[in-house]
Amino acid sequence: MQLVIVESPAKAKTIEKYLGKDFKVLASYGHVRDLPPKDGSVRPDEGFEMDWELYRDKQKRFKEISDAAKNADRLVLATDPDREGEAISWHVRELLAKRKTLPKEVDRVTFNAITKQAVTDAMKSPRELDQPLIDAYLARRALDYLYGFTLSPVLWRRLPGAKSAGRVQSVALRLIVDREIEIEHFRPDEYWSVIAKLQQDGSEFDARLVKFDGKKLEKLTLGDEGSATAAKKAVEAANFTVEEVETKPFKRNPSPPFTTSTLQQEAARKLGFSASHTMRLAQSLYEAGAITYMRTDGVSMDGSAIAACRKAVADRYGGHALPDSPRMYKTKAKNAQEAHEAIRPTEFNRDRAGSGDEGKLYDLIYKRAMASQMAAAQLERTSVTLRDPTGQHELRATGQVVKYPGFLAVYQEGRDDAGDDDEDGLLPAIAKGDSPLKKGVEANQHFTQPQPRFSEASLVKRLEELGIGRPSTYASTIQTLRDRNYVRMEKNRFFAEESGRLLTAFLERFFPQYVAFDYTAGLEDELDTVSDGREDWKKLLEAFWRDFKPKTEEVMEKKPSEVTEVLDDFLADYLFPERADGKDPRHCPLCETEGREGGRLALRGGRYGAFVACANYPECKYTRQFAKPGGQDADDGADDGVMGEHPETGLPIERKSGRFGPYVQMGEGKEAKRASIPKDLDDFDLEWAIKLLDLPRIVGAHPETGKEIEAAIGRYGPYLRHDGKYGKLQNTREVFEVGMNRAVDILAQAADRKGGGRGKAEPIKTLGEHPTSGGEMKVMPGRYGPYVTDGTTNATIPKDMKPEDVTEAQAIELIDARAAKGPAKKKAKKKTPAKKKAPAKKKAAPKKKPAAKKKAD
Repeated sequence: MQLVIVESPAKAKTIEKYLGKDFKVLASYGHVRDLPPKDGSVRPDEGFEMDWELYRDKQKRFKEISDAAKNADRLVLATDPDREGEAISWHVRELLAKRKTLPKEVDRVTFNAITKQAVTDAMKSPRELDQPLIDAYLARRALDYLYGFTLSPVLWRRLPGAKSAGRVQSVALRLIVDREIEIEHFRPDEYWSVIAKLQQDGSEFDARLVKFDGKKLEKLTLGDEGSATAAKKAVEAANFTVEEVETKPFKRNPSPPFTTSTLQQEAARKLGFSASHTMRLAQSLYEAGAITYMRTDGVSMDGSAIAACRKAVADRYGGHALPDSPRMYKTKAKNAQEAHEAIRPTEFNRDRAGSGDEGKLYDLIYKRAMASQMAAAQLERTSVTLRDPTGQHELRATGQVVKYPGFLAVYQEGRDDAGDDDEDGLLPAIAKGDSPLKKGVEANQHFTQPQPRFSEASLVKRLEELGIGRPSTYASTIQTLRDRNYVRMEKNRFFAEESGRLLTAFLERFFPQYVAFDYTAGLEDELDTVSDGREDWKKLLEAFWRDFKPKTEEVMEKKPSEVTEVLDDFLADYLFPERADGKDPRHCPLCETEGREGGRLALRGGRYGAFVACANYPECKYTRQFAKPGGQDADDGADDGVMGEHPETGLPIERKSGRFGPYVQMGEGKEAKRASIPKDLDDFDLEWAIKLLDLPRIVGAHPETGKEIEAAIGRYGPYLRHDGKYGKLQNTREVFEVGMNRAVDILAQAADRKGGGRGKAEPIKTLGEHPTSGGEMKVMPGRYGPYVTDGTTNATIPKDMKPEDVTEAQAIELIDARAAKGPAKKKAKKKTPAKKKAPAKKKAAPKKKPAAKKKAD
């Protein structure tokens, strides 16, 4: 028997069909082990030795793999064809060797698509594990661990309220914060445009004033209403004649097929999908055999795929839709490795796959790949210049015409911010000497705009341009920023929360090198040289640790008050902007009203975060919170009222407020359908209302039972349901994003935790030993909320702290604070109301004597 290990159960089921009876295919369900989340998991003083720990929820599954390996003649490691896939294969091999169940023959195979041909061909060409790729994984994992576990404790002790920092996460946050600062500092300039409304042969078109009184107009030349009005009057009074008609043909070539990054960007622009949702859908399509591997930065397609694509184009659009020779693409992205093909359909004669959001994403992938091998679009750009008889005033109209659509018949790439584009309109047939009819003249006021805030698409694009992180990690990086409440989303744009702003200021001031774009991109370059076998991974770590460790120690030696003082100065413009009345921005408003002198405001640090307070404390109790999650002071987003109509039922959807908070309602009376508005949706709109009212969502049929898996929101939050069993989801968005593999995994983990009965509660997280009591610290679920314990003292975890995010240092602080308060006072037992002497068996209401029977006569 040959044992094949893949990552997901769906993939295992498909591949086992392809391989036949001699093969047993089992899933690892992703990574099987990781570095324990505690100090000492990576030991720089011991040559960067690492401790690995089998995930608690994977123990049962790995035992199944280990038991199967005992009876196998050959082990085939067939995990994904990337760095993470190589790492999972390495972990499986190492664990089996440790358990002494590793078969004698071990091979590694990879395939770029889950089709019978690709899988069987891969099995014929096995190889050994790629050690340089594994070394690059080890270096990256150790680097991220050392960065996070060394820097985060500095944050907890010197920047109250901060939760964590990450090598890529912190740089992505800085991009968002920097853009926020640019917007705040931006001062708009007023400018005006003068537009003539013209008509030629019954067709209307616009012409812009580009020359006035003999001077060429730049964007800001007409800077006030007075000059714009003068220019408007001049255009109204003059007669304009066409002096020049310039027509230039030009070509537009198609974009290459998708990479991970460009897929995330286009899915965000065109479909409104988050990066994480896009990747879940792509994973499902890949495992269903519909598309090639979706984690790639390569832009080329295999030769046979190009031939199949060209044949599909010719069959559907005719031979004229093809260029003379196949198009070949080369990536422009920094740090691209191009180890795999671009993302493409596995079969070009299959124009549909999946349903719902999966179907939409497949359609995008299919059309982009098809268009990449099509002929260029032929366009014609026309520019018309009109002048008055004096030559002092000049109008210009521009437009373009598609002469031959080429690839545009199938696909056109989206743009993040379209802006003004005067060249997309059509112009009527017009010739030199014509005098179009003037229908009117407009003078329009405008203001210059700052750079827009990042969307997911533009943030991913910027990270890729800078060479920071890997495309496959962008989704999780962005989600972490949201989970930590460092940023929030409004109308699909990132807004920096004040907590994120404070953290960025701290890192920029005390760790400038480690949030520098060039430095972070340079580390990515070095990691790539490790994966190519050109650099030793431990030397890379040594160089990083040599500078990083002393820097963290230096900052740790500073007093919290020193750190706050530096940040107070660093953030002065933001915390204390100039006042309209010209008074000192730091002047305390409370001291001012109560007549106290010396009331100046400054940044202070507290147990639960930074805040602004008065120097006259404790006489003056004025404080202003610094870090408050966005929207707390707002009104829940939108006013009550009709939001719109449901696209299928046509019924109005209303937003209402009730006893238990805001909710949406569709219909009236007994037939009305209602859904509460979850608190974690900060960009709630009609689209979200429709999604909530359409719940439950069917994820799909379980690969083992064939029964449907539902995702919904209940009394206790978002959940999955399958065959009478439940699994908890982390947040509302996951209800609409969770894919089959993750759903199966969550349900399996929930079943493992229950173990068939109530049993003892499993710890949410296990930490190290408490330095005083010596007991192992654990984060536990409790009847009244999560708590942390060392076996002796139980300490409640604050509501603003996620139990899974609790760190060793925070656990010690919570336990010590609880222990200092002494044992919990036992609630005085309610005096069981002194057993009222049973009123004589109700002396308690004496029984009524039965009515005396009448004597019979």
